[in-house]
Amino acid sequence: MKTKINMIKKFGLSSRTAFTVAELLIALFVTGLLITAVAAAFNASLNNYSKNREIYLASDKARQALIQMTSQLRMAKAVNPASPANECAFFAEDGNNLTFRYASTSRNLYLVTADGAQYVLCDNVTSASFTKLPAGSPDVNSIQISMTVAAGPIRQTFTAAAAVRKNLR
Repeated sequence: MKTKINMIKKFGLSSRTAFTVAELLIALFVTGLLITAVAAAFNASLNNYSKNREIYLASDKARQALIQMTSQLRMAKAVNPASPANECAFFAEDGNNLTFRYASTSRNLYLVTADGAQYVLCDNVTSASFTKLPAGSPDVNSIQISMTVAAGPIRQTFTAAAAVRKNLR
């Protein structure tokens, strides 16, 4: 027992073995700060994941729509040069009239068939245009497509071009 008392005096230790209320409150406060910091980092990670997923999905839909449009336009028999800038009307190889149409009110890009049925190719489109080349010519040889999609505040523009193979000279 005497050695224990000597050790307590030598190292400046007290003989009590419990924590005081002040020590417990400080430990609780530090633990709370650490848990808050971890929760904030986890929340920021979830928000970042959600926004990245939105951007990825919007970009993926736009790329798929461009692939479909360019492949169908390459196989077209003829393109209507008089269609407005937000449309590209053409005759498909099977003789059907098809139209790609951008509707700014719904922010969708549609494929419109000869019977009037509309299929959404891409949504969240903020702008789209179809430039028929050569400009003003009755024989359109190529189409340049520009499309901008939005995912929240982020906008991304995609472009593609298609040569109308049936109409090349």
